[in-house]
This record gives sequence, structure tokens and C-alpha cells, in this order.
Amino acid sequence: MSDPLLPLIAEPEQLQAVLGHENLVILHITKPERYAEFHVPGALFLEGLRYVRIEKPVFGLLPTEANFGALLESLGISPTTHVVTYDDEGGGWASRFLWTLDVAGHPHFSLLNGGLNSWVNEGFPISRETAAPGPATSYPVTWHNEPLADTDYILSRLGSADLGLLDSRTPQEFSGEKKFSARGGHIPGAALLNWIDTMDQGRNLRLKPEAELREMLEQRGLTSDREIVCYCQSHHRSSHSYIMLKALGYPRIKGYPGAWSEWADRPDTPVEVE
Repeated sequence: MSDPLLPLIAEPEQLQAVLGHENLVILHITKPERYAEFHVPGALFLEGLRYVRIEKPVFGLLPTEANFGALLESLGISPTTHVVTYDDEGGGWASRFLWTLDVAGHPHFSLLNGGLNSWVNEGFPISRETAAPGPATSYPVTWHNEPLADTDYILSRLGSADLGLLDSRTPQEFSGEKKFSARGGHIPGAALLNWIDTMDQGRNLRLKPEAELREMLEQRGLTSDREIVCYCQSHHRSSHSYIMLKALGYPRIKGYPGAWSEWADRPDTPVEVE
């Protein structure tokens, strides 16, 4: 197995140093008009909806193994490729792709810290040329259970002393005041950590410093000795939380695809409101 080109959370200057590497694929995950305006040189355009599955009223499900494998192949991504993702919204779309790679067992990937905001605002080189993927590769995908939680798994673990549930939504969603599903509220025992609060607004939406993030987590009982399950409405925002925890070295973390949109739709799931 080759060594990674970059750390999990990559700074713009670190990415700039490896631009053009033969084993690097950079994915720009925004609207097409933003890609046309400017992007990291060599970055491929990718629409976020290409790697999530929707079965209304449930959103944010995993794609099928075959569909995700075909997407990777079309992007020229092989099992040895180092993948870097970024977006322009703080990292939700970018992190969701990386979490899906983790479920697929892909070994090497990075989130550009601050995404397009840090890259452009800090004067790193941009391109307006449409990049083409490398040759199509063969990438048979098999999902791995370690990064993945489903509703039945969470139900079986509710109340366990070593389980932590990280809800990445807004306080209004958490309390049930605002709802986007049949029921409002949160999974019993969950701790609220709005994903926006983990971003440094003064540093182009980078993750806040490690010590500050650890303090925020520990104040909520989300300590590294527990298994942490991340969720939001559709495991978009909470994918960012998952990557944050992974970067902090938490050994047992899972993402919940479907998330609240699935939990709230089932009649056998308990709900807490405030």
C-alpha cells in the first residue's frame, strides 16, 4: 500500500505542492456555474447528487455499490488514487463524498480545509479550463460496516454507556421547533453540535483549532472512548462532523445515511423534543 500524498485535512499550500501528481484526483463539488467561474487547477467537476440516493421521504441514502463503483471508474479513480474534495459551502458535499469513500474502504483521501473559500480568498492559483478525467479504471466497490450505521443498529445500541450520538443540525431542528420530516426532535440521548459551529468563520471556513474542537466535543460528552454516530437530516452536514472526528483520531465513528429523514419516518423509533 502506498503512502498518502496529503493528510486527511489538507491546507491549500499542501495541495498546491502536489498539483499535477499522477496519483491525485481533485473533485470540485459545487454548481456548474461556480466551476466555470474558477476552480483548483486540474479539478474535475462533480455534482453532489451523483453519489447520494433518494427514496422519498428519505434523503441521503448510500448509492448502490455498482453505481458508486461506476462513478469512481468514470472519474479515473482507482483503489490507489489519493482523492481530494472541496466545495464552497464549508465542506458538506465534499465530506459526504469522502465518507462514502471510507464506506467503500478507499485508503487515501483528503478534505481541502476551507474548500474553495480558502483557496480563492488566499490567492492560490485558479483555472477556468474544464479538466478531463484520466483513463477509466476498474473499481469494484464493496461497502464496509465500520463507518456505517443504520436505523436498526442505532435502535439496538440506544442507552449503551459507550454510545454517543452527534446531531449536526440547528438548535431549531434539534428541539423540534423546525422540522423537515413527519416528526421533529432528535434521537434520544443525542448531543447537539451544529456543524456551522465547528467552522472558523474568520479563517475561510476552515475547521476550528483542534483544542477548541476537542473542548466542544468533551463538553457534550462526545469523548473518544465512546462510539460516536453522526447524523443530521440526510447525513450531509454530519458527514463533515464525521471527517472532523476522524481527523481528531476518534477510533470508533459511524455515519448514519438517511439520518433524521429516515428515523422520523419510521413508526418504531423513539423521539425526544425540547
